This record gives sequence, C-alpha cells and structure tokens, in this order.
Amino acid sequence: MVCIRKATLADIPEIAACDLVCFPSEDPGVCFSFFNDSILSPLIVVYVAEYGGRIVGYVVSMMLEKKPEEEDEEEEAAAAEEDIQGYIDYLGVHPTCRKLGIAAKLMDAAQNALVQEYGCECVFLHVRPSNHAAINLYTKVLGYKFHYTEAEFYDDGEDAYVMKKQLPGKQPDHLVLGFRHGGGCFWSESNAELLGLLDRLEIC
Repeated sequence: MVCIRKATLADIPEIAACDLVCFPSEDPGVCFSFFNDSILSPLIVVYVAEYGGRIVGYVVSMMLEKKPEEEDEEEEAAAAEEDIQGYIDYLGVHPTCRKLGIAAKLMDAAQNALVQEYGCECVFLHVRPSNHAAINLYTKVLGYKFHYTEAEFYDDGEDAYVMKKQLPGKQPDHLVLGFRHGGGCFWSESNAELLGLLDRLEIC
C-alpha cells in the first residue's frame, strides 16, 4: 500500500535519509535543515510517500513570490496579469521503489496543494536534460511542457530544462487534477491508468 501524506517534523530523519540515497552528494546537515525549514514555511508544502511502513519518497513544492523586476509601467502592468506561480523544488523516490508510480502520485499531491492552498495557476520545475526518466514522467504522464533552457543551472555545470504546466482553477470540492481526496491520501485515476498500476498497488 502506498500512502501519500503531508510531512511532519517527525518525518525529517527519514526524509533526509531517503534524500541522501537519491542524491548522495548532498551535505547531510544542509539536507536536514532544508527539510526542517520547508515543513515550517507557510509558503512550502512537503509530501511524503510511505510504502511498506517506511518513507520512500518526498516532494517539496512552493508558491513563488513575485519579484519587482519591471522597469516601466507597461512591464509592471504585464507582470500584474501573470499567473500565480508554483514551483516543484525537490522530488525524490528511493531507488528500490522506483517504477511503481510513486513519483507521479507525489507530483499529483504537490500540484493539488499548490492549487488548493495557494491558488496557483501554473507550476514550474527544473530538470536535467540527461534525466530522461524524469523528463518522460513530466511530459508524458503529468503534462508539463518545455519552457526554456537555463544554462549551467546545476552545481556540476549541467544546464536545466525549465518546464511549465498550467493548473486548473481552485475547486471547492477538492476534485482537481483527477484527484479523489480522502483519508489524507491522494489517488489519481488518470495516472494510475497510464502507468498500469491498479492491479499492483492499493492506494489509500
């Protein structure tokens, strides 16, 4: 059974341990502080995936605050009409639990939170051009589109694809992005069908 739920401070050691398996080059102290600050922030939502009684994945999403970068009235007016933007900051699934649809379920939960809690109308993320599995997930399963390339985004000098997805408007019944909500966990019917998981996974 895979359960997707909001993270708590008590989850941080397990989240950090999972993150360091997914991204072994990260500093453990920085990692722990990052997740602690993220869970406490009013502009950030952290979800975890539990499978087999342990945390095997996580996603960090946030609402982006607009920056006053415009230099004239015309640009300021255009900026005022921009969508309320969300951002997927981190996504990780333990290597032993990949290809089970967990990443898609975490992304669905994050997108739903961006809509319901912050009213976000679109969401962005960065992905390495070399990460073909992630690109397939974002484009073929989740409906993200290529936006532009950001040069030398990563610490090792690799570029990043910036991807964008339009989100539906806020729904009072929480039925957004194909979700049915109940018991603190999320089930995405469309993604489950795409991944052929209904026969293999029970989603609470």
